Amino acid sequence: MTTLRRFTCDDLFGYNNVNLDILTETYHLPFYLTYLARWPEYCQMATGPGNQAMGYILGKAEGDGALWHGHVTAVTVAPDFRRQHLAQKLMQMLEDVTENMLEDVTENVHNGYFVDLFVRKSNSVAIGMYEKFGYTRYREVLGYYSGSENAFDMRKAMPRDVHKKSVVPLKRPITPEELEFD
Repeated sequence: MTTLRRFTCDDLFGYNNVNLDILTETYHLPFYLTYLARWPEYCQMATGPGNQAMGYILGKAEGDGALWHGHVTAVTVAPDFRRQHLAQKLMQMLEDVTENMLEDVTENVHNGYFVDLFVRKSNSVAIGMYEKFGYTRYREVLGYYSGSENAFDMRKAMPRDVHKKSVVPLKRPITPEELEFD
């Protein structure tokens, strides 16, 4: 049985099996702790029997005005637990927090216009998965990954963006310096 719950500091001691994938970014400890402290509602963990880590998602709320949105920083599932729709469930939880549909989220009202994420241009499996979840390629970011690999900024409009303006694709690639960061 799978349990979906908030990612906690204790989870940092038992998630190595999830982060062993070559395409999974592993960050330094203060990075994770910042997310857990600032955006706990955006950090979720999937666990199995014996509280074994199966996958997780880290995200945050950022931007201003019509750029106010939820951002997926990392979503990953351990190889042994793939093809069980865990990534889809974790992404849906983050989208629900962004559009403020979860009843247990009372401390933050996000009501974002969209959810975005960055994915390696070469990661066709992940791109296909995100497209199945309703994400579109908004723009290409040149040299996003260590200056050597391009990324797609993929977006999914939330109900607040009635006219879907946030997902109209840009016609030209951009550089990391042109990104809007909070």
